[in-house]
Amino acid sequence: MVRELAAYEGLLEQVRAGESDLLRDGFGQDPYFQCLLAEVDGEAVGFALFFYSYSTFEGRPGLYLEDLYVADKARARNLGRRFMARLASIALDSGCTRLDLSVLRANPARGFYHRLGAAEVADWLPYRVDGEALKRLAEAE
Repeated sequence: MVRELAAYEGLLEQVRAGESDLLRDGFGQDPYFQCLLAEVDGEAVGFALFFYSYSTFEGRPGLYLEDLYVADKARARNLGRRFMARLASIALDSGCTRLDLSVLRANPARGFYHRLGAAEVADWLPYRVDGEALKRLAEAE
């Protein structure tokens, strides 16, 4: 499903993660993420992968939704809304003050998130240091 999501977003060539990576990082002794799974008739048709963050301004944790995916054949089942509602419950039950996510500008699901009450954070720009830049930065220590 990760590859299906990446293909949907036009980013398939960026997928490096394999099954062993996900098993190690999500199901090991100290997992980096948690995942909700949707099944229809015993078949996995969607997932929501998330992890906890922390706000130094609020002094409280937050929940970050990394990926939400529902297969085409299951999209009429309201699973996206159900995933989001469950994530909101998990966030509140965990003492989180917010649920954060990033959405590609061209993603048609942006309207879905707006209808759920999500708002773009206009004052904040996403930045990333990865690949060679990450290595160079680490070497500057």
